[in-house]
Amino acid sequence: MDLSWLLGRAKTTFYHHAKPLQLRTKEGSDSSLLEICESVTPECHLNPLLFNGHVQTFWTAVKPQDIPIYYKRHIFEASDPAYAGTFAVDFVVSPYEDTSSSLPPRTTSFRDEEFEDIGSLDTKPMLVTLHGLSGGSHEIYLRHVLEILGKSGWEACVVNSRGCAKSAVTSTILFNARATWDVRQVVKWLRKTFPNRPLFAIGYSLGANILTNYLGEEGGGCILKAAVVCSNPWNLETGNQALQRSWLGLEVYSKTMGTNIKKVFEDHVEQISQNPRIDVEKVRKIKYLHEFDRHLQGPTWGYPTEGAYYRDSSSSDSLLAVKIPFFAINAEDDPIAVKEAIPFEEFKQNPYAVLCTTSMGGHLSWFETGGGRWFAKPATQFLMKMAEGIDFSAVEQSAGGVGTNSAEVVPNSPNFNPMRRKLQMHIEP
Repeated sequence: MDLSWLLGRAKTTFYHHAKPLQLRTKEGSDSSLLEICESVTPECHLNPLLFNGHVQTFWTAVKPQDIPIYYKRHIFEASDPAYAGTFAVDFVVSPYEDTSSSLPPRTTSFRDEEFEDIGSLDTKPMLVTLHGLSGGSHEIYLRHVLEILGKSGWEACVVNSRGCAKSAVTSTILFNARATWDVRQVVKWLRKTFPNRPLFAIGYSLGANILTNYLGEEGGGCILKAAVVCSNPWNLETGNQALQRSWLGLEVYSKTMGTNIKKVFEDHVEQISQNPRIDVEKVRKIKYLHEFDRHLQGPTWGYPTEGAYYRDSSSSDSLLAVKIPFFAINAEDDPIAVKEAIPFEEFKQNPYAVLCTTSMGGHLSWFETGGGRWFAKPATQFLMKMAEGIDFSAVEQSAGGVGTNSAEVVPNSPNFNPMRRKLQMHIEP
């Protein structure tokens, strides 16, 4: 009997294509994406007192330490009229003393003249971050990664979902699990504003699902160099059904997430209620996450049921269309992004993707003795390896001719398009 869990030792397992993507290092040698992912992943030694996924996940509500990351915020106006409104992006900056009671801790706004001069020709790597459901740039889990990369000279920003992190909602559009339009606009803006910076991205939980969908939509034309996703729920319908099967899943996790996202709704109800499809009183009566999705997300986007919304917004198929180096990290005992929703077989079909699972770790947790979070180590080591050690000009040459959204189409034969969806959303060119 394996009792290593008593010591907090989690098993790591990798899932990948039979012939993973080959990458050329700046020294001229070749290394596969799998070899890189394995090399940057340390042994997973977690706090033995947090002995399963539930306890690990519950511990996220305890904040015994603080990681001081300072931000300055800029409000972007949506460039695509199909998704009208504004959204807030928080840029990591050097520490300062000013405060703003109307924004999260250690966050102030750029002055107009200050933001106008933000552009640079430097070659620093830059990270785009997408947070989890109803979270924001203040979340401690993403600050673990920002701290490490900041000490290594990286620049970074966090794209806050509309209405989150004390940002305003200025249209009837909130966000959903396919809300790729804001991150797409930010990535394009970053490329124009910082033309020499290599751009990377990381997503957490719902943000991981959104990021994977974005990468699939961009396909071979993606501006980002590489990406990491942590605790991606992948198949939203499967995950939702798993939550409703147990008392903890329904009365603790789903209820907590439903309460949190309903608070975002209440904070912006005056604006959101202008959508004639929304029955405000039904939304106010919800208790669980799936009820929120049934009464707000479904009507907002035209889905007849929350199940239709989940099936259409899941990123498990989008994984097949990802065409940049992609590293995913999931815990097999995650009670929210459950193991049964992980697309193990899809990872075996895409040479650009590698999945690392740990036998323990919970949801966005992986707490080590001392309070650190294990996932930050492989995530940051992978990103730094990509930025410092890989010759991406060779990757781009080897990837030439890859379709933007799917595998090569064979005329007069059945063809699977992983990005074909029931709800057709406008993607700004």
